[in-house]
Amino acid sequence: MTTILLARHGQASFGQENYDQLSELGKTQAQMLGQHYANTQRQIDVVLTGSLVRQQDSARYFWERYQSSLNDEHVALDENNSSNSNSVPLSPALNLNDPDSYVLPQFDEFNHQDVFAKSDPAFSSRAAVAAELAKSETPNLRLAELFDHAMARWHGGDNDQDYIESWPQFNNRAQQALEQVCTKVVNLNLDRDSTVLVFTSGGVIAAITAQLLKQGSQTAYQLNKTLVNTGVTSLTLKGDRVRLLSLNEYSHLFSEGKQFVTWR
Repeated sequence: MTTILLARHGQASFGQENYDQLSELGKTQAQMLGQHYANTQRQIDVVLTGSLVRQQDSARYFWERYQSSLNDEHVALDENNSSNSNSVPLSPALNLNDPDSYVLPQFDEFNHQDVFAKSDPAFSSRAAVAAELAKSETPNLRLAELFDHAMARWHGGDNDQDYIESWPQFNNRAQQALEQVCTKVVNLNLDRDSTVLVFTSGGVIAAITAQLLKQGSQTAYQLNKTLVNTGVTSLTLKGDRVRLLSLNEYSHLFSEGKQFVTWR
């Protein structure tokens, strides 16, 4: 039985000119996940990611910490002339010099800017949005309200023709992304106890989860709002059947303090 782990990227640069880059906290969150899996001897056989910068960088920071921590542990074992049958062997799960081997664009997030702009033509530019927020005593809450309205419209199904990628199109892409991972598992001839880790985004994870639960777009929308940065959703693959094992697990963050738990 193969395990597929869907990890949301680390905290991005919310409110900045370029959202598609990790904040300093986002880098730390990815490293914390790497440290956690190394500490718990969780073997990662393959690492995959979408093509967005925040997704690829999350994978990179995760892998660098995961690999270095395992190396340190193996060196310590060698120095003590001891062995550990449960020790995780080092494997080339991620080759950063070969993006074609691990980047799957189907795991990219939906176009937030398009969804936001199509909800109201007045918000087609960042300047217009900033002007609207400047009117509010609580800009962050006002932004959340506007985005909630935009997402409700996108998920609603009455205006699908307006979008670069409608919700049904995005949902289909998310399911295709999961199918690609399943195909990779077969093509790579991984053993039955292998683990594949995919760094993607909240919308993709929510769409895949809702489909597995046989639920629709509204469930996906509500799930998306709960997904924590670097939170991990676990799936099992047996034969050609995928099942949901756990959702949005983030003990690697919470155990170090609530300040590490974010949703952006």
